[in-house]
Amino acid sequence: MKKGLTYKEAGVDIEGADRFVRAIKGLARKTHQRGVVSAIGGFASLFRLSHLRLEDPVLVSSTDGVGTKLKVAITANEHSTIGIDLVAMCVNDIVTVGARPLFFLDYLSVGRLERRRDLSIVRGIVRGCREAGCALVGGETAEMPALYREDEYDLAGFVVGVVERKKIIDGSRIGAGDVLIGLPSSGLHSNGYSLVRKLLFEEFGLGLDDRPRGLRTTLKRELLRPTRIYVKTVLDVIDRFPIKGIAHITGGGLTENIPRILPGGYMAVLQPARWRRQPIFDFIEREGGIAPDEMHGTFNCGIGLVFVVGRRYKEGIVERLESLGERPALVGSVEKGGKGVEFI
Repeated sequence: MKKGLTYKEAGVDIEGADRFVRAIKGLARKTHQRGVVSAIGGFASLFRLSHLRLEDPVLVSSTDGVGTKLKVAITANEHSTIGIDLVAMCVNDIVTVGARPLFFLDYLSVGRLERRRDLSIVRGIVRGCREAGCALVGGETAEMPALYREDEYDLAGFVVGVVERKKIIDGSRIGAGDVLIGLPSSGLHSNGYSLVRKLLFEEFGLGLDDRPRGLRTTLKRELLRPTRIYVKTVLDVIDRFPIKGIAHITGGGLTENIPRILPGGYMAVLQPARWRRQPIFDFIEREGGIAPDEMHGTFNCGIGLVFVVGRRYKEGIVERLESLGERPALVGSVEKGGKGVEFI
């Protein structure tokens, strides 16, 4: 009688997946806080809200990935920071409405489980969760040889936070004369990599170990520099000052993300000369011949998050940000009329 095919022979190692889950339980536990009810490994994750003592709590959620930055990590065989990017892309979104992140879940799909690589990814997620002050309470690891090559994987993240209803920041009070205060990015963050990869690797023929003129480090280090997590800074500032709006500068760059928080009939006027951008943006624009409009509509161009504040509070907010170790810049203002963003 012919021996039947096993799941493992088909490319899926259930026992290996179980060992991996056991290995990450200890890592996830480092992020746990009051509110976590269940540990990783069950069918669902539980979190209680009663200890927060909020009058009218509103749950806030976001989900995201890291795009084709994954291709750089896979090519470089360097996976220690990509998990930080995953957390950052989610938590930076929910903090824009004033929410405090509570818990995070990840989805890791692989062509084949590779313990060292996959643990490195999860360690990055744990680092990101600790920096954001949220708990890694669960997730999913899927081995799918039919969809990915053995060395390929994909990541998705999901975060839930909470905000007091009366403290939600929704941009509705933004008006003419308000000031835009920008916080520096660490570089490209996790956006624009399809353009970057095509330009640097296909058109220029560069390699990850190359150090092009104008850059202070190799492309590998520059392109895998993790996305900044702004949570602790933002929560500190909104606890002290009335913030009218917050924009996370992600896909679509400055051009698309700032208008998302502006009421109808208002526009943002930005002055790029007021902030310093990292050399990678100058290199891409100069060597690639990329038009300014394309740069502003694709990349964060050195500004990862923007506060919209009343003019009377700008000095106090800048002073507080500087005391937190930030390098804030007064990047522009809100004006009546027009639409979107104007650069002057």
